[in-house]
Amino acid sequence: MFENMVDVLIYLYENYMDGGERAPIDSHVLEDELSEAGFNSDEIEQALRWLDELADEVEAPQYAPQDLGHAAGSLRVYAEQECVKLSAEARGFLLALEQNGILDPLGRELVIDRLLATHLPQVTADEVKWVVLLVLLNRPGQEDAFSQMEEMVYDGGQAYLH
Repeated sequence: MFENMVDVLIYLYENYMDGGERAPIDSHVLEDELSEAGFNSDEIEQALRWLDELADEVEAPQYAPQDLGHAAGSLRVYAEQECVKLSAEARGFLLALEQNGILDPLGRELVIDRLLATHLPQVTADEVKWVVLLVLLNRPGQEDAFSQMEEMVYDGGQAYLH
C-alpha cells in the first residue's frame, strides 16, 4: 500500500506526464486505475484536487512577480506554520534551487503553496523534488529548469549543493 497523496502524484507523473501515454480522459477510469494500483480513494481524490489547484494557480498566480522581491541577496522568510510543515532540509533545498536558477520567486511560491497543500505532517526534500518537478512541468517557459530538476530527481542528484 502507498503512503500518501504524493505517491499518487509520482505515479501519475511517471505513467502519464513524462511524455509516455496519455492519462484517461474519463476521471472515473483514471480513479479506477489508481485504485487498482493500490491507492485509496482519499489519496486519489486529494492528488487530483491538488493537480487541479496547481493548474488554477499557474493560470492565475496569487502573486505578481514584482511582489516577490527580486533584489540580489533577498531571502524568503518562512511563517511559523510553513516552518512546521517544511523541514529545515526542505527549506534549504528550496533556497538552493532558487540560488541555482531552477526556481524563480514565482515558482518558489507556487512550490511552497503546493507543499502546504499536501496532507503530510512534514515535508522532506525528496517530496520537494517531486513537487518542484510537477510545478515546473506546468509552467510555460520553464523547460530548461524542468530538465535540470528531472535529472536531479532521477539521478538522486545532490549536485545543487556544490
